[in-house]
Amino acid sequence: MKAFLDDRQRRHDPQHFMANGTRLPSPEKPQRVEVLKAGAEAVGCVFALPEDRGMGPIAAIHSAEYLHFLQTIHTRWQRIEGASGEVIPNIHPDRRGASYPRSAVGQAGYHQADTACPIAAHTWEGAYWSAQSALAAAAEVAGGARAAYALSRPPGHHAFGDMAGGFCFLNNSAIAAQWLLARGCRPAVLDVDVHHGNGTQGIFYARGDVLTVSIHADPARFYPFFWGHAQERGEGAGLGANLNLPLPRGTDDAAWMAALEVALARVAAFGADVLVVALGLDAHEADPFQGFAVTTPGFERIGAALAGTGLPLVLVQEGGYLSDALGANLTAVLRGVQAGLESGC
Repeated sequence: MKAFLDDRQRRHDPQHFMANGTRLPSPEKPQRVEVLKAGAEAVGCVFALPEDRGMGPIAAIHSAEYLHFLQTIHTRWQRIEGASGEVIPNIHPDRRGASYPRSAVGQAGYHQADTACPIAAHTWEGAYWSAQSALAAAAEVAGGARAAYALSRPPGHHAFGDMAGGFCFLNNSAIAAQWLLARGCRPAVLDVDVHHGNGTQGIFYARGDVLTVSIHADPARFYPFFWGHAQERGEGAGLGANLNLPLPRGTDDAAWMAALEVALARVAAFGADVLVVALGLDAHEADPFQGFAVTTPGFERIGAALAGTGLPLVLVQEGGYLSDALGANLTAVLRGVQAGLESGC
């Protein structure tokens, strides 16, 4: 299986995030790249540099206003006397439709949903090449490959069309899906991260041309809290094109696989001809976020089930944080995918 990564993605190095009012070291560390790359190579993945497909595919998902913010805010922020080294918002609007602030502080609050997406000197560069890696995997599949893996880091599924959040800046999975749609495909996005893919849902919520499905920990008491509930089905033209499958904290392999069966049935009913998988690995029992209790063998079963759809797979890395099992979990998923493809599923 071909895989994609650009070394410039490592240069994004967030130092902190806020949790429960406490400033903590960010778990979205550049070391994740090394661990995940080794995990993919363990099953024979060959990494290539992504082609630069420019801003067009990114701007098809994200507003020009937001992209300008991401490219310029760190330089502007550093002009503020006493400013921190990273852009971290300290105020958020009670509504987003009334006006657009001119100040860097106001724009940070407007475009950053929370304090888990600090912007540093190389954040835009890392996010840009993370998106290009996802596009490269989509192009590989569009060219006839049955599966391709994008080591997209920083991740993307919490990024809305004009707002960062939860370690995410550009929505890599949505960018890949839109690119495929523009080339005549009928894509579905299946998010298997332990956190709901709220940005992806928001981007496509009023559209019926891309199906969005997410299996995640119940947001009633888990990030992102305000999105990901079962009653959220889409709106307008998108009504019925969004499926959320929230599960209790501590969900194990059996219950998780039962939810996956429901998710894949919806993908089939949608008539998708390509599946973009937002591949979070943080559902594992040893992940620092401790949301689910999926095992490493469980991830192999997940990979096999994805291959069993018979659909071309664009595997886009999302969460999964540093633990002794992280690399092995990616190896397990990709081994399951490869075994399923080799068996003729």
